[in-house]
Amino acid sequence: MSLVLGLDVSTTATKAVLQDAEGAVLAVGASAYPYETPRPLWCEQDPALWWEASRVAVRAALEGAEADATAVEAVGLTGQMHGLVALDARDEVLRPAILWNDQRTAAECDAIREIVGRRRLIATTGNDALPGFTAPKLLWLRRHEPEVWAAIAHVLLPKDLVRLRLTGEHAVDRADGSGTMLFDLASRDWSTEIVDELGIQRRWLPQTYEGPMVTGTITEAASSATGLRAGTPVIAGGGDQAAAAIGVGSVVPGVSSVSLGTSGVMFTTTERPTIEPEGRLHAFCHAMPDRWHLMGVMLSAAGSLRWYRDALAPGVAFEELVEEAAQAPPGSDGLLFLPYLTGERTPYPDPLARGAFVGLTVHHGRAHLTRAVLEGVAFGLRDSLELMLAAGLPHPTEIRATGGGIRSALWRQILADVLGTAIVPTTDAEGAAQGAATLAAVGAGWFDTVQDACRALVRTGETTPPSEAAGAYTRTYARYRGLYPALAATFHATV
Repeated sequence: MSLVLGLDVSTTATKAVLQDAEGAVLAVGASAYPYETPRPLWCEQDPALWWEASRVAVRAALEGAEADATAVEAVGLTGQMHGLVALDARDEVLRPAILWNDQRTAAECDAIREIVGRRRLIATTGNDALPGFTAPKLLWLRRHEPEVWAAIAHVLLPKDLVRLRLTGEHAVDRADGSGTMLFDLASRDWSTEIVDELGIQRRWLPQTYEGPMVTGTITEAASSATGLRAGTPVIAGGGDQAAAAIGVGSVVPGVSSVSLGTSGVMFTTTERPTIEPEGRLHAFCHAMPDRWHLMGVMLSAAGSLRWYRDALAPGVAFEELVEEAAQAPPGSDGLLFLPYLTGERTPYPDPLARGAFVGLTVHHGRAHLTRAVLEGVAFGLRDSLELMLAAGLPHPTEIRATGGGIRSALWRQILADVLGTAIVPTTDAEGAAQGAATLAAVGAGWFDTVQDACRALVRTGETTPPSEAAGAYTRTYARYRGLYPALAATFHATV
């Protein structure tokens, strides 16, 4: 039996997925860990947790599949993006990693815009300066922890610290690298100009690789720790969103993807580097060669439904709420829900944005409220789609869907109607780890291209096409678009 292994180093756990040559997931191993918030706006994690969890997860997957390690032909890596791992000359970690959701670097973002120029920054990297990215974290270290700055010999992203422990090599895939704000998006490598202008040492940055490329092999020490065979190739892989897109087959223009988890992501593959001029969409390299992607992120997608249930219908099953919501008409009889419960990123990069029900009357009951939440999340995803269309991308022919919210047939129908596109759910639920395994299958030589691998390995469920309600949702969406501009001053005045 031939197997590949995908390893996902996420913010809360590391997951190892063993996949066979038919695309079947044979076993999953996982190990969870905490993160720390030592001060307001800070979010940090001990990188040692990732390596220990990877060791545990890989052994659990091998044992779960009752697989001999010699059957694993390649390992692919994925994980949380943007985090800063600073190492000294002996590859020892200098301080806890600063994670993607850390918000301490607003001043450094302003400094980057001033040094580089906002327009030039977006044109080169594909993104505006945001606190989550890696570059402002480095500038924060220089200003606030000069002793750490002086000791830096290597800078890695979270999953690539695990790669270092597996192979002894400093490397990064180009999808993850493009999320540092130090990349030239078009050339798919570090931007010498931006790196130099920000005062960052080029020698700190690892070599970059395309997603299916081999970056090293399992060392004897890593073999003893994980149970994997020494000499097994380790593939570059991809940042979590790009790898997740591989896992659902969003690898060609026209086949977009939606992730409907706690947060929501709208993802579209492009054949050339395409940016949204104001930086409201993220533009990164894809985890496959010669492809890029645009991505919009909303912070409270299925998280909005969880908040609603916990606050207004505690103890009621999600299935019961959604069944009720199906009895309310499309448009919820004029009731709108704004899903900005934790601020927003796309299309409004505003941490002070807030949620709201608008249009309540005595006529509205729980079914209307629930349906309005489902519709509001769909409208939030349509905001990202509209920005993609305005950037010159064609309307998608289908949207591959993943995440817990996709289990609801009603929510799938609402998405199809609001987005005006058929929704195609994927039947496997291992997300980015499965995408990393698919990249490993290409790196192992099972397939010539990532596209070939996705055709063979990605499994999909029943398609949900748009219904006659799509036209009504176009009119309701126009009303939704007016909510944030009308309410923004109120949101900001309450803080």
